[in-house]
Amino acid sequence: MLVRERSAKTILSKSKVFDYVINPYTGCAHGCSYCYARFMKKFSGHKEAWGSFVDVKINASDLLQKEIKKKKPGRVWISGVCDPYQPLEARYRLTRSCLRVVIENRWPITIQTRSALVSRDVDILKGAEKLELGLSITTADDDIRRLFEPRAPSIPDRIRVLEQIHQAGIRTYAMIAPLLPGAEKLPAALAGKVDYILVDRMNYGYGDWVYRKYRLDYARSDEFFARSSREIASACQERGIACRVFF
Repeated sequence: MLVRERSAKTILSKSKVFDYVINPYTGCAHGCSYCYARFMKKFSGHKEAWGSFVDVKINASDLLQKEIKKKKPGRVWISGVCDPYQPLEARYRLTRSCLRVVIENRWPITIQTRSALVSRDVDILKGAEKLELGLSITTADDDIRRLFEPRAPSIPDRIRVLEQIHQAGIRTYAMIAPLLPGAEKLPAALAGKVDYILVDRMNYGYGDWVYRKYRLDYARSDEFFARSSREIASACQERGIACRVFF
């Protein structure tokens, strides 16, 4: 893993998903096969394979302290093109320090990760206003997860963290994206642990080789997504979990 410390020029950026986005890192050590964020290579100048480099924005929180005072309050997404709780966060604590700044300024926050490390920050998250925290969970089958996300935390770990954070009184959600085989069993596993579930097809292009290698091409079809998303939505309804499917 190539790790490079650098000073960012800006940290609080406009987002097409929420009002703003904060990415404390460029690159992601999880290196999931289907990750759309690998397009960041062309902006970062890295030639290395996606998942083999991370740039650490060491001035992130100091920069945020200045920028947040100059902008109109809005919901902040943490993060859009990296996992804010990837392994290096345990050492650098950039996400935690940025969260402190946003929380102190009382801006709404949406956190999205696939890492159990997020549980470390429950102490400060409980004091946030209008905060919601989601974990990306693509399947209930950890063997399938290993094919597509071999360096990401296990599915049981993610579900346990969602339960812990939900019980702490924090609004939680699960992001099933991309929908992989075995995802239809997730509503049962997530009942009582999330406030809502999102289902998205996302861009399968980058992970094509995994589907072909393990003979899972059927799981890229319109029919598979339509059938599986219907099953998930129905199972959510039975359990009183709000669910939204993106087509």
